[in-house]
Amino acid sequence: MPDSEPKNPLGKTPGREQEKPPARLEWPRLVPGRLIMRYKRFMADVRLRNGHLVTSHCANSGSMLACCEPGRAVYLSRHERANRRLKYTWEMIEMPTSLVGINTIMPNRLARAAILADTVPELSGYSHVRSEVKYGENSRIDLLLERGEQKCFVEVKNCTLMEDGVAYFPDAVTSRGLKHLKELENQVRSGHRAVMFYVVQRMDTNLFKPADHIDPAYGQELRRAAEIGVEIIVYDVVLDRKAIELNRKLPYKL
Repeated sequence: MPDSEPKNPLGKTPGREQEKPPARLEWPRLVPGRLIMRYKRFMADVRLRNGHLVTSHCANSGSMLACCEPGRAVYLSRHERANRRLKYTWEMIEMPTSLVGINTIMPNRLARAAILADTVPELSGYSHVRSEVKYGENSRIDLLLERGEQKCFVEVKNCTLMEDGVAYFPDAVTSRGLKHLKELENQVRSGHRAVMFYVVQRMDTNLFKPADHIDPAYGQELRRAAEIGVEIIVYDVVLDRKAIELNRKLPYKL
C-alpha cells in the first residue's frame, strides 16, 4: 500500500486559541557516558566520562533492538527532584549512522508541539489540542484535536528500530498497541477522524513498515485499520545534543 496524503477536512486557520510552544524542543544539559548494560527493561548502567558508574531510568518498554548495544556512547539528562530514586534518564544513544532518541515520552511532546506550531500540515486547523484524554474502553488518547464538534484522535508511537534503511514498529509484541489500533477503528466508525502517528526518533531511515517479522498480529491490524479509515502519518526527526524536532514526512508501505 503506497504512502497516502491524509485529507484535512478543516483546512488551515490563521490562529489558535492556545499559546503556541516552539516546535523545536531543547534538551536539558546532557551528560555523556558509555552504556554498560540495560536490564529490567527500565534501568541502564552507564559509565560517565568522569569514571562514575550511574544507574539511569530507561523510559522505553520495548526491546530496543539494535539500539541498546553495550559500549555505545549515550546521553543522559539529570533531574534533581528529591523524590526521584534515579537521578538520570537515558535520552539518546549513538549508533553508527545516527543518534537515536530512546525516551518514549519525547514523541508525544514533539507531536503536540509541532501540531500547535502548525508544522504538521496534515493536522492543521484545530483550535484545541488536549493530551491524555480518556476515551474508549479504559484508554487514553495521546492527543485529541478539536474544532467545534469535530474531533481527531491521534495516537503517537515511538519508533527506533531500523533495518536496511527501513523503520519498523513495533520492536516487540505489543498487545497494548493492538488495543490502540482497535480503539482508533471504533472512533472512525463513530464518525470521527483517527490518526496513527509514528515518530521515528532517528535520522537514517527512508521508509516505514509494520514489523510483521516481530508482531504479525499488529501488522495485520494496522492494515485493517487503514482500510477502515484510520490515517497513518510518519515523520522522522532531526536531533543533536542541543535539541530535537520533527523533520521529514516519510512514506510508508503496509
